[in-house]
Amino acid sequence: MQVIKKIGLFIFLIGLTIFTILPFIGKFKVTPASLDQIIQEKGISSEIFIQKMEENVVGEEFQGMLSLSPQIAQILQTANARHRKDKEYKKVIYTGAHDMAAAVGKASGSGFVVENKGLMWFLTFGLGILGSLLFIIPNIVLLGKKGIKNNGIYHENATNRGWIAWLVFVFLVSFYLVLYFRSEYAVNWTYLVDPISEFLSGNPAGHWFVYGFMYCTVMTVMAVRMYINYRHNMYQMVRTTSVLFFQIVFAFLIPEIMVRLQMPYYDFKNAFPLDYDFFFQWNLKSLLNSGGIGLFILVWGIVLTLVIVPVMVYFFGKRWYCSWVCGCGGLAETLGDPYRQHSSKSLFSWKVERWLVHGVLVFAVAMTLMTLYSFFTDSGTVLGLKTQSVQNTYSLLIGAFFAGVIGTGFYPIFGNRVWCRFGCPLAAYLGFVQRFKSRFRITTNGGQCISCGNCSTYCEQGIDVRAYAQKGENIIRSSCVGCGICSAVCPRGVLKLENGPLKGRINPTEILLGNDVDLMDLVNKK
Repeated sequence: MQVIKKIGLFIFLIGLTIFTILPFIGKFKVTPASLDQIIQEKGISSEIFIQKMEENVVGEEFQGMLSLSPQIAQILQTANARHRKDKEYKKVIYTGAHDMAAAVGKASGSGFVVENKGLMWFLTFGLGILGSLLFIIPNIVLLGKKGIKNNGIYHENATNRGWIAWLVFVFLVSFYLVLYFRSEYAVNWTYLVDPISEFLSGNPAGHWFVYGFMYCTVMTVMAVRMYINYRHNMYQMVRTTSVLFFQIVFAFLIPEIMVRLQMPYYDFKNAFPLDYDFFFQWNLKSLLNSGGIGLFILVWGIVLTLVIVPVMVYFFGKRWYCSWVCGCGGLAETLGDPYRQHSSKSLFSWKVERWLVHGVLVFAVAMTLMTLYSFFTDSGTVLGLKTQSVQNTYSLLIGAFFAGVIGTGFYPIFGNRVWCRFGCPLAAYLGFVQRFKSRFRITTNGGQCISCGNCSTYCEQGIDVRAYAQKGENIIRSSCVGCGICSAVCPRGVLKLENGPLKGRINPTEILLGNDVDLMDLVNKK
């Protein structure tokens, strides 16, 4: 079995290596026709930009994006500087240099990658999928043995912060940095999935389509691991299927099909404030200008946030969203599951978590209030602060770095719920409701607890579950996402996820005090 795993790892590394090299290779030759296409798509009216492009780029062949991108950036900067100096603001090109370079590269790519999309897909995504499955599937030999198998998890390089984990860490961080900040280097990746994008939306793939496709692919492959590892636990089987369904259908397929039908691109399960730009001016105007479907999306987004989310949390806890619906949670529960034991359980981490996640929520709400005030009053500033600057700050620090680069890239080192635990504003909102007005809790049977510590070890939210179990306390924590792994790995059946009546909630202080009094009575009688 170890031989098969090694072969799978080797195949996976080949696919990963080719995928990693792609951003730096390829040929790009801009033709007059491709330049006209870009001018039309971007609505460019700058004669300076067009002239400089014709003089320095059109007809020239560039070896890789490393040589093309600086040229585009320089031309764009020169044109914009001239227009701002002459106060020709209507001619200023507001598309960023990296996005412009990506558009030019997409329209002018040539060579082996462009001409052999299917083969290159197999050599990257295909080998990655095949290698991953060969690495995972040897666990099938354990199918006859009931129970969850985490044997050797602290001795495997993939799960003990060994070299495989660090390799995954570097790749994920680099991938997100390219997506958010250097989109032009994702152009060759987009060619690989062009046929899929054109089939779904009728448009060539962009770098965000690559992200969506990879997101679904990784979740599907790692869901196979979940099905094998948790095959005797029906709750985990159904929960894994649920997050997979909502990610593939609601977050990926439906929005792409909506674009084909000339509708706004929208993920109907994405609730504010996780969907932090829902109330941004550009989005509100886009929805209001989209007719009936745009108005429906606007109303649905508000109802989802203010009505559906708190009502569902009241009955089922935040687990209904964080562990059954949310794409971030879905990736954490599939790709991140091998790393859940790395989530810190220290008191310091808990303090940082409380301040940070609620701080992000306050930031998101304050930014949205500023945005709505600016929208209705047609003012660009609130209390001396530029609304656009606040939005840009949030998008960069929270939307890009925290949610993307750190939130996912740090899985192999700091556990699988870094974003959900420390940064997600929706998780903080759901947590408020769960802590004070929800029927959900995890009940414990302290008399059966053998203090093995499995529950605390595998709690992705950093909760010391064992401490609650030893005292027989119900676990009612705002951070708990109800993943149920603590219950699944408990060898004694001590923990149980319940949606019971509110009267079932107990006061831990009273319970402990009562136990101490009973104990003293026994001592005195003796």
